[in-house]
Amino acid sequence: MTNTTFNAAASNANVAPPTGDTKQILLKEIRTKWTKFSEQDLSALKGNDDLVTQLAAKYSLDKPQAQRDVDALMKGRHI
Repeated sequence: MTNTTFNAAASNANVAPPTGDTKQILLKEIRTKWTKFSEQDLSALKGNDDLVTQLAAKYSLDKPQAQRDVDALMKGRHI
């Protein structure tokens, strides 16, 4: 039973909005993958949909491709 409780807690941790260090790590991952984003661009992001829109604009991608790229990097996490 302990293992089940642990797994449930771990799953819930993955869907919680990032705070503090977690958000900074996430933004660093975004900046590492997509270098056209400035620190100001990253700090202005309001959510994953905003990231998709900005990614499509900065890299001239169609929105479905940008969504797939964001989904692949984020792996269920949210800004």
